Amino acid sequence: MVATDSSWTARENDSSDREGWGNDLGFMELLDQARAGDREALGRLLQWYTNYLTILATTQLDRRLRRRVNPSDIVQEAMLEAHQDFGDFRGTSQGELLCWLRTILIHTLHRSFKRHVQVQKRDIRREVSLEAVSNRLEESACNWAGILAGNEPSPSAPMRAREGAVELSNQLSKLKPHYREVIVLRVLQGLSFDEIAERMDRKCGAVRMLWLRALESFKASEDQR
Repeated sequence: MVATDSSWTARENDSSDREGWGNDLGFMELLDQARAGDREALGRLLQWYTNYLTILATTQLDRRLRRRVNPSDIVQEAMLEAHQDFGDFRGTSQGELLCWLRTILIHTLHRSFKRHVQVQKRDIRREVSLEAVSNRLEESACNWAGILAGNEPSPSAPMRAREGAVELSNQLSKLKPHYREVIVLRVLQGLSFDEIAERMDRKCGAVRMLWLRALESFKASEDQR
């Protein structure tokens, strides 16, 4: 049976219960090792969040900017900065690390926007203030987490949802790029099929078919876990 928008949300609420680290102990062990100077542990720790940050970066780039800027390059630059400045991180939880990494990504995006907007024509100028970049990215992060938060009343639900969004991002990274893109545009950014068709330069009917195939592919990848 072909998946629908509502069944997507139901599956992701179920996926949020699966911790990518197995438990917080695994995270803390890596964090302690990284702070002790273990570069391999630091690499493993930060690598877990790469796909999550890449999806967030992707949501900040319109089609015109993506011709100049690759989201993966932005995340690579942000991760390099995270490696170099890890000694400045004082948190002890996954949520605090997520917040710290998003802050680095915000500054990296802001620098990239300033570099590339300066060489674009006036008719495609856009707001590139640090505050604007921060607000847009945080909105995307909240939307991503909101998919998993559901109606759970617990005060810790939003943070667990954001951690679940990291796991979801890692699942999506296994899909074909065009499948991943249509899911992000439809679910995370909430675009209509007409808007997605314009963004992806495809016909609306083709986008609808792509969406259904993407959901089937995602379901198949989940069944294999």
